[in-house]
Amino acid sequence: MNYRHAFHAGNFADVIKHIVLVRILTYLQDKPAAFRVIDTHAGAGVTDLTGEEASRGGEWLTGIARVMQARFSETAGPLVAPYLDIVRAFNPQRALQAYPGSPLIARALLRPQDRLVACELEPIARKHLIAALRRDTQARVVDLDGWVALPAFVPPKERRGLVLIDPPFERKDEFERLATGFAEAFAKWPTGSYMLWYPAKSRRATDDLARRVAIATGGGADKCLRLEFSVAPQIADGVLTSAGLLIVNPPWTLMAELKAILPELEKPLGQGGAARFRLEAVRA
Repeated sequence: MNYRHAFHAGNFADVIKHIVLVRILTYLQDKPAAFRVIDTHAGAGVTDLTGEEASRGGEWLTGIARVMQARFSETAGPLVAPYLDIVRAFNPQRALQAYPGSPLIARALLRPQDRLVACELEPIARKHLIAALRRDTQARVVDLDGWVALPAFVPPKERRGLVLIDPPFERKDEFERLATGFAEAFAKWPTGSYMLWYPAKSRRATDDLARRVAIATGGGADKCLRLEFSVAPQIADGVLTSAGLLIVNPPWTLMAELKAILPELEKPLGQGGAARFRLEAVRA
């Protein structure tokens, strides 16, 4: 699978991933001690939704565009609001024209004492990301393969933080690299939080990844959450309609928050019917 993100910016997978990212960083803000965010495959930073690549697929129209128009309950609304506020900040004219990627969403939630390291190897994407974060003393763009950076940058000096691992899945062994890379990083920094994104096209591949991540963490029920969200039945050679996250060392509040949020995303994100999700603790 070749997941070129510009074609898919703002789609259902981005919405789910970024809502979870915001909830984790919001939790980290509750304590005064500094934290660090490490984004191993950061991308270009901001996607022009009116550009050729985003317009070609138009996936944002059934993703962030629908969620921006959705009505949320008194419980879910305040949990989703910080994410939607960040997206709105990149669209001051109200009409959706730009979608921020993970590094800029994370940057929006940094306090003065917090730091971001964003790794991007692809030259054009890195150039755009550098431009988006130019002269930002709290954010650093690194010209380094995310798989090399992953073990090199942990543990950070802040000792608190989040590692986002969101590879492009351009190689057939990407699930293997994800499991191995995570295990190596976790061994060096077992107290950090981690988010691992993956396309959920193969049940065997996703189950094996979840099992290997759980084993690497020691297998405790509170160590790893598995979230998969499907907007339509996944066809083997079709477009991506199911994606997942493994969240290691999640905030203790996250499970309850996601139980409130996810049911209210089923209708707006569903394609040809309501979406469905899977949320569970993973044991070895």
